[in-house]
Amino acid sequence: MAALPCSIHKHLLLPKEKEEYISLNKPKFHHPQFHKLSAVVKKLDFAHQVFDEIPQPKTYEWNQLIQTQLSNKRPRNALSVYHGMMLRGIRPDNHTLPRVLTASRLSFDLAFGKQVHAHVFKLGFFSDPYVITALIELYGRLHGVETAKWVLDNAPTSNSVALTILAKLYLADNKPHSAIEIFSRMLPSKAEIDPMALATAAGTCSVLKSLQQARKVHKIAKECGLEFHLLVSNSLMKMYIDCDSLDEARSLFDAMPLRDLISWTEMIRGHVKNGGYNEALKLFRVMTRAGIIPDSLTITSILPACARVPAHKQGKELHACLLRNGIDMNLIVQNALMDMYVKSGFIELASNVFTSMIERDIFSWTIIILGYSLHGQGRRGLDMFSEMEKNSGLEIDEFAYAAVLHACVTSCNVDVGMSYFNRIKKPTVAHCVLVVALLARVGLFDEARTFIEEHRIEISAEISRALLDGCRIHRQTTMGKRIVEQLCELEPLNAENYVLLSNWYAENAKWDMVEKLKATIKDMGLKPKSAYSWIEFRNKVHVFGTGDVSHPRSEIIYWELQHLMKKMEDEGGHGPNSEFSLHDVDEERECIRIGHCEMLAISLGLISTQDRATVRVTKNLRVCRSCHDFAKAISKIVDREIIIKDPHCFHHFKNGLCSCGDLW
Repeated sequence: MAALPCSIHKHLLLPKEKEEYISLNKPKFHHPQFHKLSAVVKKLDFAHQVFDEIPQPKTYEWNQLIQTQLSNKRPRNALSVYHGMMLRGIRPDNHTLPRVLTASRLSFDLAFGKQVHAHVFKLGFFSDPYVITALIELYGRLHGVETAKWVLDNAPTSNSVALTILAKLYLADNKPHSAIEIFSRMLPSKAEIDPMALATAAGTCSVLKSLQQARKVHKIAKECGLEFHLLVSNSLMKMYIDCDSLDEARSLFDAMPLRDLISWTEMIRGHVKNGGYNEALKLFRVMTRAGIIPDSLTITSILPACARVPAHKQGKELHACLLRNGIDMNLIVQNALMDMYVKSGFIELASNVFTSMIERDIFSWTIIILGYSLHGQGRRGLDMFSEMEKNSGLEIDEFAYAAVLHACVTSCNVDVGMSYFNRIKKPTVAHCVLVVALLARVGLFDEARTFIEEHRIEISAEISRALLDGCRIHRQTTMGKRIVEQLCELEPLNAENYVLLSNWYAENAKWDMVEKLKATIKDMGLKPKSAYSWIEFRNKVHVFGTGDVSHPRSEIIYWELQHLMKKMEDEGGHGPNSEFSLHDVDEERECIRIGHCEMLAISLGLISTQDRATVRVTKNLRVCRSCHDFAKAISKIVDREIIIKDPHCFHHFKNGLCSCGDLW
């Protein structure tokens, strides 16, 4: 049997949100009453009444009436029209039956659909390709994909449209292996393989995350001469991205003779997914310069690239782009905006977005609650959680509970934290780690151990680090050493654990053990992370390492820090804090405080920006205690807000205070 025309493929296989009816070619109709019929039909619940005005309506008029009801999302009325048609003795044709089967599917009326299936056999349309595809969709959606397969297996003929629909049904039923098997049935006759079949096969490979299968599908697309059909190219690109092969996706993107908004959005998403934030932003700029206006999906794909302190300007520009181009500010976009502002250090702007939202879902609340907690405002996060419980009526999920537990940790609120934990029906490991962190943070180490035992929590690196934070805060050096040794056993190939232990020995002047651990790290071939901090200034990111003197303005950077340190000491400040810190970086212990990378970045910010401007710095590792105290003092001396983001939280230094409450 010949392949169905591409136009029919397009209508039979629209995406789910548009798949309301099977659209067929519409021949011209010249009956003088037809336009009146089309206008009136939208206003009547039982549209067949209009036929009283048309003498002896034919099958075509009935088909148009059924189609009009489907177009207006009235599948029940379409079934009523068909019922009236049968009562009048009008014989349906191969255009009527697919539409009625579609109406049955959209009405979730399997029983009526089965009656129409009987009509199919009675009227001799059991081999019609349109009817077969409509039956496959009816049974696949309302009875099960295996029933749909039975329909196809027992049909006199099959075609690529029917096979593609069946593959999509298997995919929707989370059976990607079966979907690939269906696609393989098309391979002997490559002439029948069309763009929709290839797009479905590519989507199946995305679910399987099989690069081997992905390359086979790409090869078939080339052999069929469809590699650069826009739908196929976009599907193949997404397939490679989902299979973690960004290079192959980018090669295809660069080779495409024609790209649309979907092409650019997918490529941007791929780079963001792989951490290539700068390349994603570059692609976005090239796209807009080419005159392609982004949509809400493009914006939500690029916003994560701006969820970093150095990229906050681009994030604000994207927000302006949304407003300027009138892009739909739907719930997903608003949530992405909030998340971007939280992670780039603007909790106030995130709060503004949240306040302006007409509709909020559980993700909206979770983002803002966690956002306040990450910015040292745990109490505010708890208030927001209470407000959500009172007013929203949303079902609280595990992520919302994790967010509120994080807020309890930040605010050191043990009673509230335990109360929320006890409400969780099935606590996850993440919830348990947060409770341990909360108890350790306030110095309740015995209670933390009891909690671990009562809940039979397996000692993991996450649990150990939660306890270690408490040891650092409360100067529990002996316990801290035991926990670090435990970490070395749990993660023997993690160099940072040996650095922690080395720092403990250094704090206690056991230099022979320090040297021994350095040799151990070297012999094992491990590479501890180096500390880096960076700051954005005049659209350029300036990166500093520990003791860095490579910056063109290094001399004035160090001079500024020495000047501030002297002023701090003159005003009664204290020198570097050498107490137990279990800091993560061995190299920083051997460097003077003003040579630490975050201090160099802060100094550049102070000498390069106007008075009162906020200085925003990011560090790849935890801020050390000495730098924390120094930054706090600097904020008071220069009367500026200084924000340092490390992997744990944001430190907002202002007027000699820190948002973390000196517990970090």
